[in-house]
Amino acid sequence: MRPEILFPLFAPISSLPGLGPRLGKLAERLAGPHVVDLLWHKPSGLIDRMAVGSIAEAPDGRVVTLTVRVDGHAPPVQANRPYRIRCTDHTGMMDLVFFHVKGDWLGKKLPVGQKITVSGKAERFNGQLQIVHPDYYGPAEDSPPLAKVEPTYPLTGGLNPKPLRTAIQAALARAPDMPEWQDAAWLKRQGWPEWKSALTTLHCPETERDIDPNGPARARLAFDELLANQLALALVRWHQRRLSGREVTGDGRLRAKVAAALPYTLTGAQQRSLADIYADMGQPVRMLRLLQGDVGSGKTVVALMAMLNAVETGAQAALMAPTEILARQHADSLAPLADAAGVRLAILTGRDKGKARQAVLDRLLSGEIDILVGTHAIFQEDVAFRDLALAVIDEQHKFGVHQRLQLAAKGRGVDTLVMTATPIPRTLTLTAYGDMDVSRLDEKPPGRQPVKTLVMPAAEKLDEVVHSLPRAIRNGQRIYWVCPLVEESETVDLAAATFRHATLREFLGDRVGLVHGKMKGAEKDAVMAAFAEGQLDVLVATTVIEVGVNVPEATIMVIEHAERFGLAQLHQLRGRVGRGTGASTCLLLYERPLGETARARLETMRDTEDGFIIAEKDLELRGAGEVLGTRQSGLPEFRLADVTVHGELLAAARDDAQLIIDRDPELEKPRGQALRVLLYLFERDAAVKYLRSG
Repeated sequence: MRPEILFPLFAPISSLPGLGPRLGKLAERLAGPHVVDLLWHKPSGLIDRMAVGSIAEAPDGRVVTLTVRVDGHAPPVQANRPYRIRCTDHTGMMDLVFFHVKGDWLGKKLPVGQKITVSGKAERFNGQLQIVHPDYYGPAEDSPPLAKVEPTYPLTGGLNPKPLRTAIQAALARAPDMPEWQDAAWLKRQGWPEWKSALTTLHCPETERDIDPNGPARARLAFDELLANQLALALVRWHQRRLSGREVTGDGRLRAKVAAALPYTLTGAQQRSLADIYADMGQPVRMLRLLQGDVGSGKTVVALMAMLNAVETGAQAALMAPTEILARQHADSLAPLADAAGVRLAILTGRDKGKARQAVLDRLLSGEIDILVGTHAIFQEDVAFRDLALAVIDEQHKFGVHQRLQLAAKGRGVDTLVMTATPIPRTLTLTAYGDMDVSRLDEKPPGRQPVKTLVMPAAEKLDEVVHSLPRAIRNGQRIYWVCPLVEESETVDLAAATFRHATLREFLGDRVGLVHGKMKGAEKDAVMAAFAEGQLDVLVATTVIEVGVNVPEATIMVIEHAERFGLAQLHQLRGRVGRGTGASTCLLLYERPLGETARARLETMRDTEDGFIIAEKDLELRGAGEVLGTRQSGLPEFRLADVTVHGELLAAARDDAQLIIDRDPELEKPRGQALRVLLYLFERDAAVKYLRSG
């Protein structure tokens, strides 16, 4: 249950003064559904309201606060003209200018002869001082003292600064005094304020430092958020460690057969990762390990060896992939090696129905299948193993934690190995996978060809690229042609891809295929299969081909509007070529003018193929919000912390979380009780269920 002290902060956002039902919906879209979400909506800048003694002293282009007298009203003669109010003081005249004002409302609000205080941006028009739509105006004697410095916030269409500021100040007034969850000595050493004081400084700033990410107020709040994240992960991990596992140590006979059948020896990185995995599997606690490897670094072979370790003990293993095409590809590449070792391998996807599906389920339950490869279909209730000991999950960020646990529940003390081909920067690995041990495959297997990357302007080079394709096709090469993501709009993406498909077919004939996100799975698979089998020479695609397709004969990757793609995406797409023995090329076609960030991305792609270097560069260019954003679901979104700025605080939060778990794993001592409040405050409630109630 959420602690009572937090009830005011988790009231609906629309309950705040200044919002009401209509603006409440807009505020919810901007920040979130609860009062607390407005406290996390941080200022993006400051307005410094300069108090000016007279009209003559008001500087052009600055926000000023003045006391003047209303001298006259000039309503517009035509509908689209402004409403002007002439004001004076002992030094001269100025106008207040309003557009789209109905009726005599302003006449009543600002009667002639009244002394008023007015604040807004002063500017000169035809030599005359004016303030267009002042931020504030009212009778001088009733005017509240205006804050000299005012924060500005990110807005959304239809929501003006004034009601938003009113609501944020009301949210601040509802913030209770919290029990201190930070270590007193650490707070003192950092020179940080207490929680409520930090929030007040952030939303009532007096200088730039008050809203600076490295300033004491924001740093304190960022550390709170990072600690909540790391403590939640540490609790999940501690809970996992307490669940009884089983010691799984095979005799090596099947692995020896596969090693003999491989046309190459394993890389140092593969051997190191396997040593970690075997050591984990041999422990009486459950393994939870993340295997990070760049495109083509040989993760699948590592997964097979780990699964064989389980099969050697008489148990079973499962490998799960996010899409049917990827699952079938894994099954196809593992089948010859499984045959060499005499291991029985089967596949189960959503496409399998009726008797064929039932036959697989029967063999699985009786233990006649050693390794099952599949998609989400493996989660279904009627899928039962005789003795599942290891679950391998590919492309983890496509699955949630609960799905990981669902698969592990299909056996006794199941070990879990999670794989990703999206290299994740070290800082983000901590925030997203802090509950796991991590192994990295940072070497390419021998024989993998480097991919030559060329960056060129589309306007000059597009025709040249198209005219070079027939020669490449005659040499037996196959080509991917990727069309851009346009404004996240499927229809426009589709139009771009359809147009390119039509122009290439006109020039190259009918051996040009098209895949896009609007196609049904079976249609998409059929076109991909035709390309893989060589019935098509060119595959035009939107970004649906990003993950996992393996066509060794594909040696040319053309990416149009490369400046619109993120670095991680460009790197994933480039990884589709260079998988065979032929020399491969990736052509990045861009449109001018190129922005600074886009130029840096394309230069990084040209200069390196190392996915881990690319991931760090991507974090530096885009910031964590983007890298952690919609494209990689499953990674946490931070509101106050920015891991590109607060990397050191993240490491400190991880150490602190570990210390807390070592000293008070049930969070029962006074600091532990306060930390429970912190977990609820940042909506890490799921972690609290691992504790005894208290």
